[in-house]
Amino acid sequence: MKQSIFILITIMIFSSAQSQKVPSVVSTVDLNRYKGVWYEIARLPNFFERKLKCTSATYTLRNDGRITVLNKGNYLTDPQKSTSAYGVAWIPDKKSPAKLKIQFFWPFTGDYWIMELDTDYKYVLVGDRALKYLWILARDKKMDESTYSMLLRKAIDNGYDVKSIIRVEQDCN
Repeated sequence: MKQSIFILITIMIFSSAQSQKVPSVVSTVDLNRYKGVWYEIARLPNFFERKLKCTSATYTLRNDGRITVLNKGNYLTDPQKSTSAYGVAWIPDKKSPAKLKIQFFWPFTGDYWIMELDTDYKYVLVGDRALKYLWILARDKKMDESTYSMLLRKAIDNGYDVKSIIRVEQDCN
C-alpha cells in the first residue's frame, strides 16, 4: 500500500502544467555517462518525498533505448525502513536529449528536464516545464557549497522560487 502511494505521488509530481517561463536545458546528454546512482542533495517540497531522507535515483539503460528508474528513500521517522518506486524514462525528441519523459504509473507521464549537468557528470539540476519540481542530484552524498549555490542560481535563472528548498539528509548506510 505504501509503495503504491509513493508511486502514485511520484507520478503526480511529474504530471505538470504549462508555465509562462520555460526552463532552459543542456544541449547534450550522454546516457551512458548519466546512468548509475545519483543522490538527492536538495529538492523543492513535494508530497511523495515529504517523509523521506537518504533519497536516491538509479538509472539503468535498457536494450530498447529507454531507461529504468529506481527511486529509493528511507523514512525520516524510522530510517531503517525504506520505500522505492520503479519507473521508465525516455527521450521523446532526439533533437532535445535533455527533455526526457518519465512514467511511474501508466498512463501518467511527467517531465524530467536536465537544466544543468557537470561536464564530468558529478552533479545535475533537474526540473520540469511547470517549475513545480526541482532536484539537485550528485554522484556523492555531499556537495560543496559553491557548487550548490551555483545550481540554486541556475534554478532561479530558470524561473524557480527556491525559498522553500529542502536540503536532503544523506546519513543512512
